[in-house]
Amino acid sequence: MNIDLTGHHVDVTSALREYVNTKFARVERHFDNISNAHVVLSVEKLAQKAEATLNARGGQVFAEATDENMYAAIDALTDKLDRLVKKRREKTTDHHNREAMKHEVHAAALQ
Repeated sequence: MNIDLTGHHVDVTSALREYVNTKFARVERHFDNISNAHVVLSVEKLAQKAEATLNARGGQVFAEATDENMYAAIDALTDKLDRLVKKRREKTTDHHNREAMKHEVHAAALQ
């Protein structure tokens, strides 16, 4: 996954960049169809804000999180993205196919 990290009123240090990369590795582990991510870190008065848009097969996933600490905002952002990505993966799974396979196996066992 290609991560495009930008800062708005924030200097993106190598420590922040490395932290974002390690956190997004967890999101990518749950859903490997993510092509790229655009992450924006910003400061608005006393609030630290992190937002991300993931481009995945079938659409985009967007989330944002705000906290007093930038690292906590990144943690909250990756937690939200993780839940959204799991939800998207579950929606794309064909549950009906699995039920059809159970009935075929059961019918074959009865014969």
